[in-house]
Amino acid sequence: MKAYVFPGQGAQFVGMGKDLYESNAKAKEMFDKANEILGYRITDIMFEGTAEELKETKVTQPAVFLYSVISAVCLGEEFKPDMVAGHSLGEFSALVASGCLSFEDGLRLVYARAMAMQACCEKVKGTMAAIIALPDDVIEKICSDTEGIVVAANYNSPGQVVISGEISAIDKACASMKEAGAKRALPLTVGGAFHSPLMEPARVELAKAIENTEFKTPVCPIYQNVDALPHTNTEEIKKNLLAQLTAPVRWTNSVKNMIADGMTEFTECGPGQVLTGLIGRIQASK
Repeated sequence: MKAYVFPGQGAQFVGMGKDLYESNAKAKEMFDKANEILGYRITDIMFEGTAEELKETKVTQPAVFLYSVISAVCLGEEFKPDMVAGHSLGEFSALVASGCLSFEDGLRLVYARAMAMQACCEKVKGTMAAIIALPDDVIEKICSDTEGIVVAANYNSPGQVVISGEISAIDKACASMKEAGAKRALPLTVGGAFHSPLMEPARVELAKAIENTEFKTPVCPIYQNVDALPHTNTEEIKKNLLAQLTAPVRWTNSVKNMIADGMTEFTECGPGQVLTGLIGRIQASK
């Protein structure tokens, strides 16, 4: 069985998608359509902008989504998924690739999500940090014992968890993590505290957009971030998409569950090979 996986924010790089735009007629058509839907030429930023421009949440999310979805489309008849999954933002790419959302609706939802999250980032300053080589339960305990808002946000692979929250709380938690034996507690260069309670206002805004969007039964199960379980019911999928904004990404368990359900091959669609690396570490830990 074959699984296709889609990366999230952070995988972007300047120039991504330009080769597809110049060499594939279908890709060019989809990129041009995206420019029309968004009301500005996101392709100019993707292909020839600066890294600073590209890392803005309101640009990064639709850009990564576009490159990921169009990469899958360009596979043509090769693209025959038995299961799909996406890391955070990548869940929307996976839903389009599996036929649950149309390309146009998926892009509109991603843009609405990105704008709502950008607004949260500007309203309350937050950040994230990667904790290396510390057990999950120790990380969770330190987060709960730390004054302020700080939570485990991304369970990326065994020994790699990202925490998210208020800047002061992250600083305190990182110090405690190092004292507890973490190999590294590395602050990340991100726009805000994603997958934390600080994203609650964005969840409210995204709910309105989701309710006005048509969801169809996907052609294969999507393993969603919030519970790491396969879903095909559209109401469950919508509920999980909303919960995902303030809940942790359970990537390690998602991959383990796909393997347990018969997955024999992973293919990553999108910029970089971040998920491929994480999957390798998860498989090696079995």
